[in-house]
Amino acid sequence: MNKKALSILMRARMKPNDRTSLSLSPIPLTNATSQMQQQNSRQNGSPGDGNSAPNDSGNSEREFKRVRASMHSAISMSKTEVLDDVLNNFSEGYLNLSHENRRKLLLVLAREYDLNRSQVRELIKQYLGLEHPADKAQVSGSEDEGLFSSFYRIERNLRHALQPVYEVLFERLNTHPGGLRTLSILREDILSILAEENIASLRALDSYLMEKFITWLSPAALELHQITWDDPASLLEKIVAYEAVHPISNLLDLKRRLGIGRRCFGYLHPAIPGEPLIFIEVALLKDIAQTIQEVLWDNPPIPESEATCALFYSISSTQPGLAGINLGKFLIKRVVTQVKREMPHISTFATLSPIPGFISWLLSKLASQRLLAEGDNLSQPQAEGSSSTFYENILKPEEEEALMSLPKDIAAGENGMDVMFNLLTSTSYKWIHSPELLSALKSPLMRLCARYLLQEKKRGKALDSVANFHLQNGAMVERINWMADRSDKGLSQSGGIMVNYVYRLDHIEEYAQSYFNNGEIHTSSDLHRWVDATDTA
Repeated sequence: MNKKALSILMRARMKPNDRTSLSLSPIPLTNATSQMQQQNSRQNGSPGDGNSAPNDSGNSEREFKRVRASMHSAISMSKTEVLDDVLNNFSEGYLNLSHENRRKLLLVLAREYDLNRSQVRELIKQYLGLEHPADKAQVSGSEDEGLFSSFYRIERNLRHALQPVYEVLFERLNTHPGGLRTLSILREDILSILAEENIASLRALDSYLMEKFITWLSPAALELHQITWDDPASLLEKIVAYEAVHPISNLLDLKRRLGIGRRCFGYLHPAIPGEPLIFIEVALLKDIAQTIQEVLWDNPPIPESEATCALFYSISSTQPGLAGINLGKFLIKRVVTQVKREMPHISTFATLSPIPGFISWLLSKLASQRLLAEGDNLSQPQAEGSSSTFYENILKPEEEEALMSLPKDIAAGENGMDVMFNLLTSTSYKWIHSPELLSALKSPLMRLCARYLLQEKKRGKALDSVANFHLQNGAMVERINWMADRSDKGLSQSGGIMVNYVYRLDHIEEYAQSYFNNGEIHTSSDLHRWVDATDTA
């Protein structure tokens, strides 16, 4: 084994166990780098481990005050010759703080370095007290223009007053070497706190910082880089560590994903060198794949000259602090352009995507219907069936019959929904090894999956996060595939079903606009056969 392979292998052993990803969606990963830093902090007994002994509380408090002072200096200082040292001290100090001290510092930043609302109120009062002159369109001459000078002055002052003080820290860190990474970690901590408690001042700070990230990380500031086996081991190690849609099992697997018939592209930013902010994996195929096994186990791959389809099968973010910033949208469009330019014979651009919310939605439906049925049986023991207005048998008569005809020793339940609930909540997934059970489950699962993707909405948009991601980017729903992912993750999230989204180059903008305006989802005729008028949204 050469030094490069050994380096990747050794570093990959440090990768985090609990990882999430975009899964061809905007859901962020756990920050492996941050976890490695925390691991090193624990080994070195630094304050960043969050488990300091009682006699270390004094040191922890002194460290907090020191970092708070450096933060204040970074905001208020005007001497540029020492500003870099102050920003370095703040960045290093923040990373070494315990979780609780980070929380305290962020609350100080959000509350004490916010905008001056007394000044804003006073300026608004002054503005409302001005007598509005004639319409500017009818004003001519320097004398009349002078009538507007008070308006211009107060408007300028209002714009300045509405900028929170912590903007200075954000802007200075953004231009400081390593500062963008610090800001990303800082926002990761903010999101972690907001997930546990809704703090208005912290939410306002998060919103402001997110807007800054959107400006700083425009496509023009990002470099599209094709990742190959010739890249440094440190970069390839990050691909191994952050890939969580379909984890990379070994070095041979990594080489295959970067070799013939495959592509991997990442967005790089000069402020975080050697680490893609987001990366996408592509398979070059003859047709749109129906199972992930075709993509990962296709050995050997077809000659690239015979490929007509570029299939996106994994997209992962490496920075949790960039959650909510749709870098994936720009990455997909750039990759489509790049692949089309290099290989004009590629005519189809599609995905093979997970459906992460399907089974949880279905189990919730089944559980609620069971409770309603039980409630009706308790209150009306003599009644036939359920009388609840909210009761809905989500199975068709033939599906109910097929499930109830299964042997009781392998599929128990009082009705079809009971049988389905019991089978899907079994962690052993024995049903995937039984042709009889697979046959009985296929029709209802495929039909309900189509309903979930096309009809279940949240605020007028697709309930499934991955579906929403691709639809807002201009894709259409092409096909759902039975038993496309037999991994434990695939079975628990979507019953093994995966979906193909297709980007039709002539209609991307049209589809994106109609989805944005009225939630319209474009689908193929193949998918419509699973959905009928009896299904409810």
